Amino acid sequence: MLGLACGYFICYIPFAALTKALSSGLLPGADEGVGGLVLLPAAALGVLLGVPIFLVLSGWWRYIGLRRLVGWTTRFPSGTMIVAGCFMALIIGTTILNYTFAGVSILFMLLLMRAGTLGLAPFIDTIRRNEIRRYSWAALGFSLLAIIVALGAVDAFALTVGALLSLGAYFAGYIGRFEIMSRVAKTGDEHIDRRYFAEEQISAAVALFALCALFALIGVGPEMQALRDGFTSFAVTPEAALAVAIGLFYAALYVFGTLIYLDAREYTWAVPVNRASSVLAVLAASYALTWLFGIDPPATEVLVATGFVLLAVAALSYPQLRHVIWRRESATTARRLVLFVCGGNRGRSPIAAALARSELAAWDSDAAQGVSATSAGVSVQRPGAPMTPEAVAALQKLGVRPRLHGAQPLTRELCERSAAIYCMTEEQRQAVISIAPAVAERTFRLDPGADLPEPDHGLPEAWHHFALRVRDLVRQRLADLPVPQYAARAV
Repeated sequence: MLGLACGYFICYIPFAALTKALSSGLLPGADEGVGGLVLLPAAALGVLLGVPIFLVLSGWWRYIGLRRLVGWTTRFPSGTMIVAGCFMALIIGTTILNYTFAGVSILFMLLLMRAGTLGLAPFIDTIRRNEIRRYSWAALGFSLLAIIVALGAVDAFALTVGALLSLGAYFAGYIGRFEIMSRVAKTGDEHIDRRYFAEEQISAAVALFALCALFALIGVGPEMQALRDGFTSFAVTPEAALAVAIGLFYAALYVFGTLIYLDAREYTWAVPVNRASSVLAVLAASYALTWLFGIDPPATEVLVATGFVLLAVAALSYPQLRHVIWRRESATTARRLVLFVCGGNRGRSPIAAALARSELAAWDSDAAQGVSATSAGVSVQRPGAPMTPEAVAALQKLGVRPRLHGAQPLTRELCERSAAIYCMTEEQRQAVISIAPAVAERTFRLDPGADLPEPDHGLPEAWHHFALRVRDLVRQRLADLPVPQYAARAV
């Protein structure tokens, strides 16, 4: 996590500084600044170029799901992830715009964005029914104080209606993104989280560029005309290359920032890691602009507000700081993966994993924090294939919302990092042991007394009865996990 935070910090400094310098006309040879909407298309192009570069170099393009489109099987984001990408495109676009408003310092705008998202973290956790601790409410109070203090300097800034609308759109993007991310990712399962990352990233890059192009084609009003100028007259200027660089820097920081958010812990843990890195980065960028171009340093009120934001970050980080200071972390607090195994990983084991996650959500948060659940198959024919409709319907009938699923083959590495492995049949148990002999002592049938064959497809009631039976078995297995602190559920 420290490496991700450092990477985010390093990428954010040139992104923020270059955006403000270009939009304010601070660069050598610039007669005037470039409007945010004018530079946005080129920045969107930079994001569109940077995203596939990372996916190809990292090999993560393979995590994009396989789907049938016009008779062809190809890698393509799901509908849910396209929506998530649209929310992310809104965040990218408004973040860039927020640093381009004339008369408003980048640190001031960042404080409003960061204090707002710090406040959103407990809000999202409440929606997701995660317990909100006292330190989370304390962080919310510090965030509100930061906003109040920062607004004390508003007379010195031109906080326009456009800036307020951009901030509102930014927060809306995060609410939508966190809601989807909570449902389909943050599982502790590397395969699922990387799929979310890859599908959201490519969807966001395409959506941002496509929306800029669409509004530019419409060209009604000064805002859309500015976007059109970004695609035409501005595109042939030397400054356009700098705007593309802004997008490339954002594509890079997006990698680190999203991987922080995808950590399986609650948002009131992940958000401060991300926010602290960006606050410190923009503080450094602000003074770099002062040193390079002689502009005014951040106002005193903004610096005080920065302190309140960092106090909010510290409050949200309290559990981790406590463990570090008193050295109370031990091997028993490490995340423990519970793996469910069937054949094709499209029906039985995904049902079991989804039910396990639902049960863990009902546990005391301290007890459940160290456990995650996932699934795999010993005979997966279509890696990335979604859950069967019968399995989805069976979960929904039990009140469980299935997360985004893609069938994944069982691997030795996945077996060896699992604390317990539960198979649907004895044959599958033997298959697991043959793949990873070292896990034999922690590999079991989910039902110790009998195999759990796959219900007949086309018989919804059979799948419903299967899910009911598996729910009871999963509850028993979770209660018997070989870690005492995980056996206590909240009453």
